[in-house]
Amino acid sequence: MIKHNSYFDGAVQSLGYDGEAKPESIGVMGPGEYEFGTDAEERMEVLSGALTVKLPGSDDWETFSAGQGFNVPGKSKFNLKVTVNTAYLCIYG
Repeated sequence: MIKHNSYFDGAVQSLGYDGEAKPESIGVMGPGEYEFGTDAEERMEVLSGALTVKLPGSDDWETFSAGQGFNVPGKSKFNLKVTVNTAYLCIYG
């Protein structure tokens, strides 16, 4: 089944579903600054656009463009800066 998710007054929207091996979501983030929390470990891959990320335990911001991705540990929070509409894929667990 597919579940629609909307965050930050609709600026971030995604569709969650059961992936082939793990739960996944695919979505779009509009320009803005966001903080997300995650219970499970996740892999975030940028499909188009770019995400500037401050990962847990880091003081540095790092930018990931289309074709790149990063891992977020479970039970943590991370910050994102988005300057252009950006499509992403998250793989959980």
